[in-house]
Amino acid sequence: MTTNETETGEKMDRLNANLAKVEALSLRLTEVLGRHKPLRDELNSPEPEVFMNAATAYWQAMVDNPGKVIENQLDLWGKSVKSFVDAQNLMLKGQFSAPQDDTPTDRRFSHPMWKSHPYFNLLKQQYMRNSEAIKTAVGELEGLAPKDKQRIEYFSSQIVDMMSPTNFLGTNPDALEKAVETEGQSLIDGLQNMISDLEANNGELLVKLADEDAFEIGRNIATAPGKVVYRNRMFELLQFSPTTETVHEIPLIIFPPWINKYYILDLKEQNSLIRWCVAQGYTVFVVSWVNPDLSHADVGLDDYIEEGFLEAITQVKDITKQKQVNAVGYCIAGTTLHLTLSLMKQRGDKSVKSATFFTTLTDFSDQGEFTPFLQDDFIDGIDDEVEEFGILRSFIMQRTFSFLRSNDLIYGPAIKSYFLGEAPPAFDLLYWNGDGSGLPGKMAHQYLRELCQANKFVGEGVELCGTTLKITDVDVPVCAVTCETDHIARWKDCYNGFQQTKSRSKTFIVSQSGHIAGIVNPPSKKKYGHYTNTDVKGTADEWMHGATFNEGSWWPRWDGWLSPKSGKKVSARQPGDENHPTLGEAPGSYVLKKACK
Repeated sequence: MTTNETETGEKMDRLNANLAKVEALSLRLTEVLGRHKPLRDELNSPEPEVFMNAATAYWQAMVDNPGKVIENQLDLWGKSVKSFVDAQNLMLKGQFSAPQDDTPTDRRFSHPMWKSHPYFNLLKQQYMRNSEAIKTAVGELEGLAPKDKQRIEYFSSQIVDMMSPTNFLGTNPDALEKAVETEGQSLIDGLQNMISDLEANNGELLVKLADEDAFEIGRNIATAPGKVVYRNRMFELLQFSPTTETVHEIPLIIFPPWINKYYILDLKEQNSLIRWCVAQGYTVFVVSWVNPDLSHADVGLDDYIEEGFLEAITQVKDITKQKQVNAVGYCIAGTTLHLTLSLMKQRGDKSVKSATFFTTLTDFSDQGEFTPFLQDDFIDGIDDEVEEFGILRSFIMQRTFSFLRSNDLIYGPAIKSYFLGEAPPAFDLLYWNGDGSGLPGKMAHQYLRELCQANKFVGEGVELCGTTLKITDVDVPVCAVTCETDHIARWKDCYNGFQQTKSRSKTFIVSQSGHIAGIVNPPSKKKYGHYTNTDVKGTADEWMHGATFNEGSWWPRWDGWLSPKSGKKVSARQPGDENHPTLGEAPGSYVLKKACK
């Protein structure tokens, strides 16, 4: 047998083996898809009336100004035909190359063939021009309610992103090259990755963003030394071990959001805010929220305030023998800390000496990028979801957040995993991002209806804990840390709510970067700077216009703000006391519970 015959035989063997794998994987795929229960329609798209109104507006534009519509269409057709003719002329001249390409740079099309190969370049140019035409047509719609137009803009952009030629195997040169190079093994691996993701989520296709086997909570992530010193049905209270001989007298308690786990503030030693605060001489407590199940269906914002915030503050005071604490609330926990402070004001409770808020919204008058998801049809779907399951399942929120950045968090990772057959990266931040929590049904309803939709906290007040809570009740010294490119809690919206407190001492900081990286920004990295301005009386734009840019992390500046409010130095405290025997090592048990699927 010749060498060529041997090589051919080996290739055929590999091909037959891969075909056998495809057959086995196809059976698994059929089985898992058969178990899939689709989400209710309200959670996938707006009510049909929204699209009908958009179509009516478009046809009305045709009647009122047909010239403008036809002009846009002719522009698209002219550019499309020109690109095709240019490519044909080059082929006739024997030049296997792409024509001139003046479409914008887009990192999705980074493979050289998108620029040099006539077929792939034509696909790219046609896609880019059609995308721009759709954007223009939607942008020129008139006669729609502002929220309806924003929703049409959002959902049309989702369709445009989905239809990118990079998202299809036959029109993705990276995927095709990899398949040839690996003799189809990349496609086998990709199919395996897809089926694994489907099986892990009961048939719902959620792309795994990080290698889950690379991390173990308490071993190489969430490792700051400490103890569990209290536990109830809502949270575990973690007290972290001191690393200094003396500490500030007044303790620091951090309330993280309960949509995700607390260890975003303790990913690893180099970027752990918890470790850094301990090193600055603070006695640090952190609330680790329970991951709710059906037994928590009737838990509301009232319970988070009474059994969560107020109870945790009481326990910290008892352990440290102090009358006051300094408190931090991150994202939704910052919103609820505001509610708690309003209630404490009405009750004459002065247990909180100062409050710091990370990326916290209280004024929802401008719903920003979440507008498509905060209308009645979508929230009606959420209400039906929590009525059926008792909780708002984690993957629904994860999917919603991901679609706000679909190319980065859905299609890009899907291409790498399913087309290229690559394993997800060992990235701690993405691991945390996928380790979400559900929301109790009652709490989700209250938050979405009373705060996000009705915006009652900054208006007539929201009825909770047997009273009416208003932001104007908040009068303790406050520091708000926001993030310049945050698309979840936009800094200008945070500023609007921040201004409405009655605190005499107000500090506002805008960190560079986004919702997570702007907060988890240790001084050692020297990566992102921050803006400061002591004048907080004007508009957000006026604040930024007069702001000073400061190199480096905001953490030391916050320490300078917090330290004078933290009392004298006392001997370092070990976790717990005689009335609070330790219940286990940090990070505790609640953080290990996975979300209900």
